Amino acid sequence: MQISYKKLWIMLAEREMSKAELRKAAGIAPATFTKLRRNQEVALSVLLKIADVLDCDAADMMSFVKDNDPVDWAEPSE
Repeated sequence: MQISYKKLWIMLAEREMSKAELRKAAGIAPATFTKLRRNQEVALSVLLKIADVLDCDAADMMSFVKDNDPVDWAEPSE
């Protein structure tokens, strides 16, 4: 299984919030935010901070994708 944060980037675009604004508001280190942008695993505490800032649930931010399913990993542009 792989993780996709595409839902998070779409949510930010819909709320007209930049990635930098989210990172600062949630108090996330730049290296950790890079992991999010690369669809890598991050600690649950990071997801909780983001969920608190955006007032959403983990399922609103991410999804799990089977390794053999084709996925469009591109982030929406800011």
